Amino acid sequence: MGDGQATRRRILEAAAAEFAEHGIAGARVDRIAANAKANKAQLYAYYGNKDALFDAVLAEHVGSNLDQIPLTAEDLPGYAVRLYDAYVEHPELVRLATWSRLERSPTGDLFAAWEGHDKGKLAAIEAAQRDGQVVDDLAPLDIHSLLISLSHTWAAASLTHAAAPEDPDKTHERRRAALATTVRRALTP
Repeated sequence: MGDGQATRRRILEAAAAEFAEHGIAGARVDRIAANAKANKAQLYAYYGNKDALFDAVLAEHVGSNLDQIPLTAEDLPGYAVRLYDAYVEHPELVRLATWSRLERSPTGDLFAAWEGHDKGKLAAIEAAQRDGQVVDDLAPLDIHSLLISLSHTWAAASLTHAAAPEDPDKTHERRRAALATTVRRALTP
């Protein structure tokens, strides 16, 4: 990796931590540059401005991570559990998405700028509905939204109880079982 690429990577990582902690408005470019061992001129040369840097962080951390979690429509409970595990393992993903919701997109599709981002997952749900593996009285988009929301129940921005990686294994297993059972009962015939 060249110096320029290494600097970009350090800036993205420092920005992810800064945005996850302080949000878009509260993040400070000075802190990001200092933590990345870069200067502000480099940051602006690579990303243009703080908003564009946040977009890059969101795409890198949230978009790429969630795309790596496969939705198997024949196993929606398993998908929900994989989401739960990702949210617990990477609380910064939840925080970044939450800040985006709070400061940028109070309504509508949070990832509307990423056209087609969930197309494959929605198509898989629709196919599973045709095959009788998933209830067909709900729209695929609503099913996907419910899966994300149910999996988010114990995530970093939870309204009730936020899970932590260091919670006892028994507690994580109980939550996974509750989540899988709820998804199975609600979304499979």
